[in-house]
Amino acid sequence: MEGLDWIILAGTLLFIVVYGVWKTKGSKNVNDYVRGGNDSKWWTIGLSVMATQASAITFLSTPGQAFHDGMGFVQFYFGLPFAMIIICMVFVPLYHKMKVYTAYEFLEGRFDLKTRSLAAVLFLIQRGLAAGITIFAPSIILSAVLGWDLRTLNIIIGTLVIIYTVSGGTKAVSVTQKQQMFIIMTGMFITFFFILGYLPSDITFSKAMKIAGASNKLEILNFDLDTSSRYTFWSGITGGLFLFLAYFGTDQSQVQRYLSGKSVRESQLGLIFNAILKIPMQFFILLVGVMVFVFYQYNPSPLNFNPSATQAVMESSYAEDYKLLQEGQVALEAEKRIAQNKFSAALEIKEFTAVEDAKKQIIRINQKDSTNRVAAKSLISQANKTVETNDKDYVFIHFILHNLPTGLVGLLLAVILSAAMSSTASELNALGTITALDLYKRNRQNTALSEEHYVKASKFFTLIWGIVAILIACVANLFDNLIQLVNIIGSIFYGNVLGIFLIAFFFKFIKGNAVFFAAVVTQVIICIIYYYLIHIYPSGQEKLGYLWLNFFGAAFVITISFIFEAFDRMLKKPLPSRN
Repeated sequence: MEGLDWIILAGTLLFIVVYGVWKTKGSKNVNDYVRGGNDSKWWTIGLSVMATQASAITFLSTPGQAFHDGMGFVQFYFGLPFAMIIICMVFVPLYHKMKVYTAYEFLEGRFDLKTRSLAAVLFLIQRGLAAGITIFAPSIILSAVLGWDLRTLNIIIGTLVIIYTVSGGTKAVSVTQKQQMFIIMTGMFITFFFILGYLPSDITFSKAMKIAGASNKLEILNFDLDTSSRYTFWSGITGGLFLFLAYFGTDQSQVQRYLSGKSVRESQLGLIFNAILKIPMQFFILLVGVMVFVFYQYNPSPLNFNPSATQAVMESSYAEDYKLLQEGQVALEAEKRIAQNKFSAALEIKEFTAVEDAKKQIIRINQKDSTNRVAAKSLISQANKTVETNDKDYVFIHFILHNLPTGLVGLLLAVILSAAMSSTASELNALGTITALDLYKRNRQNTALSEEHYVKASKFFTLIWGIVAILIACVANLFDNLIQLVNIIGSIFYGNVLGIFLIAFFFKFIKGNAVFFAAVVTQVIICIIYYYLIHIYPSGQEKLGYLWLNFFGAAFVITISFIFEAFDRMLKKPLPSRN
């Protein structure tokens, strides 16, 4: 990185922190601190909701996901618009009508304190883990690529977020997320056009898309009914629907964003704004990854994009074997360029037989490329079992650092860190609020304490959760793909919590005891299903796609609640008189 990159990076991050503290100083009561004074406009809500979900993981992992597996990941978001409509019609009016500070406050009024506390604890577990991962994600990649100390990065990112989140609460999160989303999308659009400019002069965007299609990177829709497939149309509109219903409807990190709205209408418009723009945004980020793939069809790429992995194997006894693979990769890349040129020339003259022949050759070369990369991972693993061999999360950052001009590198690193800060800020804000109001305040109801006391309590718990998130980041480890890891953690818990809320809304005859014990049983069942059908299998070989956990979690808790309630009523029913 050059001096200009450092200036842009440091200036951007410093501006976000200072602006957040300055705009939101002086929150004296719980309403101001937790709900931002209820004065947010719909565009602020919409951008805040998008920024909360679009963490650094989105901008690091999603392009790498597309580079390796194509555009199919976009199916994950197909259930989102339907979820937004349901939330706007059911969740938002109820939350505003009851003037709740947290989603789980509603559950106590409908059921009882123990059900509210259970839902809050489930949220704290999964969102606490996720907060650590959203700090860890950019830290581990920047550490490996730039040579920075991992723990130092975790502390820097976590501390910057803690400063303005503790200071200003919900409003600080919302006002800073507008600037963060602007920086993020500006950086991504600039990168996209730079990639197109780096392609050979005769490769237009249309041709680039055809080249990507020839390598099966543009297969968006998969109507396969196999439940073991991670991303299909059906898992997106069912499992994805339930995941997004739970995430946007019951996860305090999102609920807190639209509870800050001036009115029900402002909150609803903010969510509809998100529903309209989210899929195109994710499509575009995946498309950036596909364009990076096309770029590397004409330019050399490493066998493994994780520099730490390459260093580990080159310093081991397997170095000569790895060099042989690298030499084979260089020859393969030369073949790849020739095949792509043939494909492009055949497209130009519309010789469709030649197009199909070139396409088959490209597929064969890509299969050899894939075999080489698998062999490279095997050697790396043998050289050092502690080094992460999966390089999906390193693809995009490698392209940024090795191909973009000075200044833009700093902007893109600011994009990654801004995204980390925006999502982590929302999570810490929600974690502090839930701990302060659903657990601490609720269990001190008989003590006459001031509003200012609970504002201080919220700030204190936000600080504590920030420290916990940093500690989790320091002991975290990479997974198959970071964006999938966050969604898997959510899927283990979200379906259960969503089921509790659906019962609260639509099944009035089911009472608190039945729901509480059904939720406990369901959580155990979902953990068992995850372990035996997903966790113990290598990536891509699971017996069940993780998105289905959201559907099964909701279905189980509703069904088991029915059974428990019926059984309870049967026990309470008076025996018939024998007279």
